[in-house]
Amino acid sequence: MTENQGLRAEKVSVNFAGVHALSNVSLGLEQGEIVGLVGPNGAGKTTMINVLSGFQRAHGGRIAIDGDPTEGRQGDWFVRKGVVRSFQAVRLFPGLSVSENIEAPLAGQGVGRRAARAKAAELLDYLGIGDRAQVSGAALSYADERRVGLARALALDPRFLLLDEPAAGMTLAEAEALGAQIVKIQGDFSCGILLIEHNIRLISAICARLHVLSGGQTIDAGTPESVMANPQFRASYLGEEYTA
Repeated sequence: MTENQGLRAEKVSVNFAGVHALSNVSLGLEQGEIVGLVGPNGAGKTTMINVLSGFQRAHGGRIAIDGDPTEGRQGDWFVRKGVVRSFQAVRLFPGLSVSENIEAPLAGQGVGRRAARAKAAELLDYLGIGDRAQVSGAALSYADERRVGLARALALDPRFLLLDEPAAGMTLAEAEALGAQIVKIQGDFSCGILLIEHNIRLISAICARLHVLSGGQTIDAGTPESVMANPQFRASYLGEEYTA
Protein backbone atom coordinates (compact mmCIF):
# COMPACT_ATOMS: atom_id res chain seq x y z
CA MET A 1 0.00 0.00 0.00
CA THR A 2 1.38 3.35 -0.99
CA GLU A 3 1.45 6.36 1.32
CA ASN A 4 -1.63 7.99 -0.26
CA GLN A 5 -3.70 4.90 -0.92
CA GLY A 6 -6.40 3.15 1.04
CA LEU A 7 -7.39 3.32 4.69
CA ARG A 8 -4.37 3.56 6.97
CA ALA A 9 -3.74 3.62 10.69
CA GLU A 10 -0.24 4.52 11.84
CA LYS A 11 0.87 4.00 15.44
CA VAL A 12 -2.64 4.58 16.78
CA SER A 13 -3.20 4.68 20.53
CA VAL A 14 -6.43 5.01 22.52
CA ASN A 15 -6.64 5.33 26.30
CA PHE A 16 -9.70 5.02 28.53
CA ALA A 17 -9.14 6.31 32.07
CA GLY A 18 -5.52 5.17 31.98
CA VAL A 19 -6.27 1.83 30.31
CA HIS A 20 -4.45 1.36 27.00
CA ALA A 21 -7.18 0.08 24.68
CA LEU A 22 -4.77 0.45 21.72
CA SER A 23 -1.01 1.02 21.81
CA ASN A 24 0.88 2.01 18.65
CA VAL A 25 -1.23 -0.11 16.29
CA SER A 26 -0.57 0.24 12.56
CA LEU A 27 -2.62 -1.44 9.85
CA GLY A 28 -3.84 -0.76 6.34
CA LEU A 29 -6.75 -1.76 4.16
CA GLU A 30 -6.91 -1.46 0.38
CA GLN A 31 -9.88 -1.76 -1.92
CA GLY A 32 -10.00 -5.27 -3.29
CA GLU A 33 -8.84 -7.21 -0.23
CA ILE A 34 -10.38 -8.88 2.81
CA VAL A 35 -8.38 -8.56 6.04
CA GLY A 36 -9.24 -10.30 9.30
CA LEU A 37 -8.84 -8.40 12.58
CA VAL A 38 -8.63 -11.04 15.28
CA GLY A 39 -7.74 -11.51 18.91
CA PRO A 40 -9.29 -12.45 22.26
CA ASN A 41 -12.11 -10.51 23.89
CA GLY A 42 -10.87 -7.12 25.09
CA ALA A 43 -8.00 -7.06 22.60
CA GLY A 44 -9.05 -3.68 21.14
CA LYS A 45 -10.62 -4.87 17.89
CA THR A 46 -13.86 -2.90 18.12
CA THR A 47 -11.97 0.15 19.36
CA MET A 48 -9.82 -0.08 16.22
CA ILE A 49 -12.90 -0.14 13.97
CA ASN A 50 -14.39 2.74 15.95
CA VAL A 51 -11.26 4.81 15.31
CA LEU A 52 -11.10 3.91 11.62
CA SER A 53 -14.74 4.91 11.10
CA GLY A 54 -14.73 8.13 13.13
CA PHE A 55 -16.72 6.85 16.12
CA GLN A 56 -13.72 7.18 18.45
CA ARG A 57 -10.96 9.77 18.54
CA ALA A 58 -7.41 8.44 18.59
CA HIS A 59 -5.24 9.81 21.37
CA GLY A 60 -2.05 9.19 19.45
CA GLY A 61 -0.97 8.28 15.94
CA ARG A 62 -2.60 9.04 12.61
CA ILE A 63 -5.54 7.82 10.52
CA ALA A 64 -5.74 8.70 6.83
CA ILE A 65 -8.07 7.84 3.95
CA ASP A 66 -6.31 8.05 0.58
CA GLY A 67 -3.77 10.32 2.24
CA ASP A 68 -6.35 12.67 3.78
CA PRO A 69 -5.98 12.87 7.60
CA THR A 70 -9.14 12.15 9.58
CA GLU A 71 -8.31 14.30 12.60
CA GLY A 72 -11.18 16.66 13.43
CA ARG A 73 -13.51 15.12 10.84
CA GLN A 74 -17.15 14.35 11.59
CA GLY A 75 -18.89 11.04 10.92
CA ASP A 76 -20.53 12.10 7.67
CA TRP A 77 -17.10 12.88 6.20
CA PHE A 78 -16.03 9.26 6.74
CA VAL A 79 -19.17 8.06 4.95
CA ARG A 80 -18.53 10.41 2.03
CA LYS A 81 -15.00 8.97 1.80
CA GLY A 82 -16.52 5.50 1.59
CA VAL A 83 -15.78 4.21 5.11
CA VAL A 84 -18.82 2.30 6.37
CA ARG A 85 -19.08 -0.03 9.36
CA SER A 86 -21.49 -2.53 10.88
CA PHE A 87 -22.06 -3.08 14.58
CA GLN A 88 -22.02 -6.13 16.85
CA ALA A 89 -25.55 -5.22 17.94
CA VAL A 90 -27.62 -4.53 14.82
CA ARG A 91 -30.31 -2.55 16.69
CA LEU A 92 -32.97 -2.40 14.01
CA PHE A 93 -35.91 -0.05 14.51
CA PRO A 94 -38.52 -2.60 15.67
CA GLY A 95 -41.48 -0.46 14.62
CA LEU A 96 -40.24 -0.09 11.03
CA SER A 97 -40.30 -2.60 8.22
CA VAL A 98 -37.10 -4.21 7.03
CA SER A 99 -37.14 -1.97 3.95
CA GLU A 100 -37.62 1.15 6.06
CA ASN A 101 -34.69 0.14 8.26
CA ILE A 102 -32.47 0.20 5.18
CA GLU A 103 -34.03 3.37 3.80
CA ALA A 104 -33.31 5.30 7.01
CA PRO A 105 -29.52 5.79 6.54
CA LEU A 106 -30.12 6.70 2.90
CA ALA A 107 -32.59 9.39 3.92
CA GLY A 108 -29.90 10.72 6.24
CA GLN A 109 -27.65 11.09 3.19
CA GLY A 110 -30.28 13.07 1.30
CA VAL A 111 -31.58 10.24 -0.90
CA GLY A 112 -35.25 10.61 -1.89
CA ARG A 113 -37.86 8.17 -0.63
CA ARG A 114 -38.52 6.44 -3.96
CA ALA A 115 -34.81 5.97 -4.70
CA ALA A 116 -34.17 4.76 -1.15
CA ARG A 117 -36.98 2.20 -1.40
CA ALA A 118 -35.63 0.92 -4.72
CA LYS A 119 -32.11 0.65 -3.28
CA ALA A 120 -33.40 -1.26 -0.25
CA ALA A 121 -35.28 -3.71 -2.48
CA GLU A 122 -32.19 -4.24 -4.62
CA LEU A 123 -29.99 -4.98 -1.62
CA LEU A 124 -32.50 -7.29 0.05
CA ASP A 125 -32.74 -9.31 -3.16
CA TYR A 126 -28.95 -9.31 -3.40
CA LEU A 127 -28.68 -10.78 0.10
CA GLY A 128 -31.41 -13.34 -0.53
CA ILE A 129 -34.08 -11.90 1.77
CA GLY A 130 -36.15 -9.87 -0.67
CA ASP A 131 -39.30 -11.57 0.61
CA ARG A 132 -38.73 -9.98 4.05
CA ALA A 133 -38.92 -6.36 2.88
CA GLN A 134 -42.26 -5.56 4.53
CA VAL A 135 -41.74 -7.66 7.65
CA SER A 136 -41.30 -5.76 10.91
CA GLY A 137 -37.71 -5.42 12.09
CA ALA A 138 -38.83 -7.01 15.36
CA ALA A 139 -40.05 -10.18 13.62
CA LEU A 140 -36.78 -11.28 11.98
CA SER A 141 -34.72 -14.30 12.82
CA TYR A 142 -31.30 -13.59 14.29
CA ALA A 143 -29.49 -14.46 11.05
CA ASP A 144 -31.82 -12.33 8.92
CA GLU A 145 -31.45 -9.43 11.37
CA ARG A 146 -27.70 -9.50 10.82
CA ARG A 147 -28.20 -9.60 7.04
CA VAL A 148 -30.35 -6.49 7.27
CA GLY A 149 -27.56 -4.82 9.24
CA LEU A 150 -25.22 -5.72 6.40
CA ALA A 151 -27.70 -4.33 3.85
CA ARG A 152 -27.80 -1.02 5.75
CA ALA A 153 -24.02 -0.77 5.44
CA LEU A 154 -24.02 -1.69 1.75
CA ALA A 155 -26.69 0.95 1.07
CA LEU A 156 -24.01 3.59 1.64
CA ASP A 157 -21.84 2.25 -1.22
CA PRO A 158 -18.71 1.46 0.82
CA ARG A 159 -15.18 1.57 -0.49
CA PHE A 160 -13.96 0.32 2.88
CA LEU A 161 -16.41 -1.93 4.74
CA LEU A 162 -15.67 -2.61 8.41
CA LEU A 163 -17.62 -5.60 9.76
CA ASP A 164 -17.78 -6.21 13.51
CA GLU A 165 -18.52 -9.91 14.13
CA PRO A 166 -21.16 -10.34 11.40
CA ALA A 167 -21.35 -14.10 11.98
CA ALA A 168 -21.74 -13.92 15.77
CA GLY A 169 -24.43 -16.35 16.94
CA MET A 170 -24.88 -17.96 13.54
CA THR A 171 -24.89 -21.70 12.97
CA LEU A 172 -21.96 -23.26 11.12
CA ALA A 173 -23.98 -23.43 7.89
CA GLU A 174 -25.16 -19.82 8.26
CA ALA A 175 -21.61 -18.62 8.91
CA GLU A 176 -20.28 -20.46 5.85
CA ALA A 177 -23.02 -18.92 3.70
CA LEU A 178 -22.18 -15.48 5.09
CA GLY A 179 -18.50 -16.03 4.32
CA ALA A 180 -19.34 -16.75 0.70
CA GLN A 181 -21.54 -13.64 0.64
CA ILE A 182 -18.71 -11.46 2.01
CA VAL A 183 -16.37 -12.68 -0.73
CA LYS A 184 -19.06 -11.87 -3.31
CA ILE A 185 -19.58 -8.40 -1.78
CA GLN A 186 -15.86 -7.66 -1.99
CA GLY A 187 -15.91 -8.42 -5.70
CA ASP A 188 -19.25 -6.85 -6.60
CA PHE A 189 -18.66 -3.63 -4.65
CA SER A 190 -14.89 -3.44 -5.31
CA CYS A 191 -14.39 -2.59 -1.66
CA GLY A 192 -11.83 -3.46 0.97
CA ILE A 193 -13.28 -5.39 3.90
CA LEU A 194 -11.90 -5.41 7.44
CA LEU A 195 -13.54 -8.29 9.29
CA ILE A 196 -13.63 -8.84 13.05
CA GLU A 197 -14.60 -12.44 13.64
CA HIS A 198 -13.99 -15.16 16.23
CA ASN A 199 -14.74 -17.94 13.75
CA ILE A 200 -11.15 -18.75 12.84
CA ARG A 201 -12.06 -21.22 10.12
CA LEU A 202 -14.27 -18.63 8.45
CA ILE A 203 -11.68 -15.86 8.38
CA SER A 204 -8.89 -18.24 7.40
CA ALA A 205 -10.96 -19.29 4.40
CA ILE A 206 -11.79 -15.81 3.09
CA CYS A 207 -9.06 -13.43 4.32
CA ALA A 208 -5.84 -12.78 2.42
CA ARG A 209 -4.15 -11.73 5.65
CA LEU A 210 -4.82 -11.41 9.36
CA HIS A 211 -3.93 -8.71 11.87
CA VAL A 212 -3.78 -9.97 15.45
CA LEU A 213 -4.35 -7.82 18.52
CA SER A 214 -3.87 -8.80 22.15
CA GLY A 215 -4.02 -6.37 25.05
CA GLY A 216 -4.34 -3.48 22.61
CA GLN A 217 -1.10 -4.30 20.81
CA THR A 218 -0.25 -5.98 17.52
CA ILE A 219 1.25 -9.40 18.14
CA ASP A 220 1.32 -10.60 14.54
CA ALA A 221 0.23 -9.77 11.01
CA GLY A 222 0.51 -11.90 7.91
CA THR A 223 -1.12 -14.69 5.96
CA PRO A 224 -3.57 -16.94 7.84
CA GLU A 225 -1.06 -19.76 7.59
CA SER A 226 1.79 -17.78 9.14
CA VAL A 227 -0.40 -16.31 11.89
CA MET A 228 -1.90 -19.67 12.82
CA ALA A 229 1.61 -21.06 13.26
CA ASN A 230 2.58 -18.31 15.73
CA PRO A 231 2.77 -19.81 19.24
CA GLN A 232 1.91 -16.45 20.83
CA PHE A 233 -1.28 -16.25 18.78
CA ARG A 234 -2.22 -19.81 19.62
CA ALA A 235 -1.61 -19.25 23.33
CA SER A 236 -3.46 -15.93 23.58
CA TYR A 237 -6.39 -16.73 21.32
CA LEU A 238 -6.81 -20.37 20.41
CA GLY A 239 -5.67 -22.00 23.63
CA GLU A 240 -3.77 -25.19 24.14
CA GLU A 241 -6.63 -27.45 23.04
CA TYR A 242 -6.98 -25.95 19.56
CA THR A 243 -6.27 -28.22 16.60
CA ALA A 244 -6.43 -26.95 13.03
